Amino acid sequence: MRKHFLFQAGLPRTGSTVLSAILDQNPNIYAGQHSPVCQMMWDIQGSCENSAYEQLAASDRTDFQGDLLSRIPDLYYRHVSEPTVIDKCMVWTLPANFNLIKRYITPDPKIVVLTRPLEEIIESFENVNRRAGIEIDSHLMWIEGTAPVMRSNDGVQWARENNSGEFLFIEYADFMADPTTTLEQIYNHYELPEFNHDFNDIVCRNPENESVHGVAGMHTVRPKLGLRHNAISKIEAEAS
Repeated sequence: MRKHFLFQAGLPRTGSTVLSAILDQNPNIYAGQHSPVCQMMWDIQGSCENSAYEQLAASDRTDFQGDLLSRIPDLYYRHVSEPTVIDKCMVWTLPANFNLIKRYITPDPKIVVLTRPLEEIIESFENVNRRAGIEIDSHLMWIEGTAPVMRSNDGVQWARENNSGEFLFIEYADFMADPTTTLEQIYNHYELPEFNHDFNDIVCRNPENESVHGVAGMHTVRPKLGLRHNAISKIEAEAS
């Protein structure tokens, strides 16, 4: 039986890791790390429509593109036993990626989009890198169309302008201040039965290997949801 796929997208440093850890408390939901599914689907679509197209056309197998792309999510999550999977990719909201979902995964996607003021996001990146002993040029993060901030922001803006009920926007400050209401909104949007979540003993069961990213603490989840004040930042999340 094919899994029920839902989606999480939006801006970085908005609580996406801790939200996944909370949702993953539900025994019927798998919510894990940032997923490569979107990128793999995009790359394979490009191959089918460009470098491999001549061979597919000559073999009269251009239909293979749809068969292959629609199978990628199931293959990637073949180890998952939960019936519902929340695939997390910050740029599912870009129109080309959104169309991949509608064409190959589900015609009625439900996507939770996490948002936060850009100034706070970039300040948060600066703080995490500073604690890791890394200095970054934050001015580069403001360049239009660049990852991880501005490209994601392009997707958020497109989703706001083209929302026909597929997108639910969750503001970071609202999530931190009132997680109970936030989770009620998310479950209603996902059309799932509500679940009683624990915000005081949060454990990330599917952590990212931060050595791959090269910055420790970028996806750290603290056991209790909340905000903290410090000398470096006006407000910094207890969880990434």
